[in-house]
Amino acid sequence: MVDSFDQHQAMTDGLRGKTVSVVGIGKSGIAAAKLLDAVGANVRLVDHKPETKISSDLRLLSMPLFEADNFTKGLHGADLLVLSPGVPPSLYAIEEVRKKGVSVIGELELASWFLPMPLVAVTGTNGKSTAVTIMGRIFEESGQSVFVGGNLGTPLSEVALTVYNYVEGSSKNSCPYDYAIVEVSSFQLETIDRFHPSIAVLLNITSDHLDRHATFGDYVSAKGRVFENQGAEDFAVLNVDDNQLIPLHDSIRGTFVGFSVKERLRNGVFLEGPRIMASISGQIYEVMPIDEIQLPGAHNVANVLAAIAVGLLCECPIAAIRKAVRSYKGREHALEVVRTRKGITFVNDSKGTNIDATIKALESFTQPVVIILGGKGKGSDFSRLRVALKEHAKFIVLIGEATESIARAVAECGKIQRASSLAHAVELAERQASSGEVVLLSPACASFDMFRDYLDRGQQFRDLVNALPA
Repeated sequence: MVDSFDQHQAMTDGLRGKTVSVVGIGKSGIAAAKLLDAVGANVRLVDHKPETKISSDLRLLSMPLFEADNFTKGLHGADLLVLSPGVPPSLYAIEEVRKKGVSVIGELELASWFLPMPLVAVTGTNGKSTAVTIMGRIFEESGQSVFVGGNLGTPLSEVALTVYNYVEGSSKNSCPYDYAIVEVSSFQLETIDRFHPSIAVLLNITSDHLDRHATFGDYVSAKGRVFENQGAEDFAVLNVDDNQLIPLHDSIRGTFVGFSVKERLRNGVFLEGPRIMASISGQIYEVMPIDEIQLPGAHNVANVLAAIAVGLLCECPIAAIRKAVRSYKGREHALEVVRTRKGITFVNDSKGTNIDATIKALESFTQPVVIILGGKGKGSDFSRLRVALKEHAKFIVLIGEATESIARAVAECGKIQRASSLAHAVELAERQASSGEVVLLSPACASFDMFRDYLDRGQQFRDLVNALPA
């Protein structure tokens, strides 16, 4: 985050005329390219994929494209590399450029240079999108103008361009937003430098993305970087119930604020019987009854507590916080009820792209579940699903690249059937379910083997379910 509008100008001046290679031309890469072009950089677009498989939005950009076999050529001679989240900074070609003294940053880092408003950054293995969305609603109910996005959907560079154009067209002393609330991933945090959130939130850490990070410790370290540039004037909001976060506590330089569903806190948000309580700045007070939370699953209570903590730190009125939480019933593709047909409830949890998300989804139901699992594996141990599957799932339908890996890992958990497509999976699941039961899509895997992304997977599931005869 920039500290002043003068610094905003300094960032612009520092990039003007420089050759910048944007690596990875998806949604984030295109947003970064547009921002760089606006500030006067000479932008190159670089991607491993052939041009035919790169976003059609490139037609709107008059920038040189280096694709497929020309990937390495597009990196040489650059003054700066900007990586999209999906591009590992450890790629040999990128490391070779870095050794020559060229800076390598991510799209998140770039965008943050042009944001003069306070930044709230939320990371964690699960629950990020839910927490960020609730925070946005709290701020809106409080009368604040707030951007909500990042890894959630809208790249930060997109809003950075909006802010840049606004500032350039004004007297340079105003901004269209009071706050930016941003979901950030471990991939994005790998490539930060000066990224500086006023409030950084770490919800939880469980095993994920071990196809990208060499070890679980590396994954934890990447998540912990969200606090890296904070000072005493900033706030670090952490889940004190998560033992995996304990090693990070000593490195935090901001003011520690906790949230907990298990214990009373001296400084933070916690449960006390049926009430959500807060202890902030030495004052203890009730925020709202816990039964006003509309979201399913105990894990979502922790997400709500984190959102409340951020709202209170930003002096949002309790009435606004309560109204925002009470009215929020969930996000698309996250335990989203699509339809009830013949007594069977079809639930879309396409955003459940890792094992712990799927476990939490299963634990949200008291009725028997027919679950659709599978997709592109991420190096995770699928045997961790066994307990939840034995307790909650009456039947398992498998799809995608990870089908056989999952089948071997959960063979003892009951009836399993393989499906050739999502359509086939829905057909099989619907056939196995009875009235009063749930058909749940919660894949525990990435979507890229069969779908554009988890949104595409979730929408196809919706369409298939809604197409079932009445």
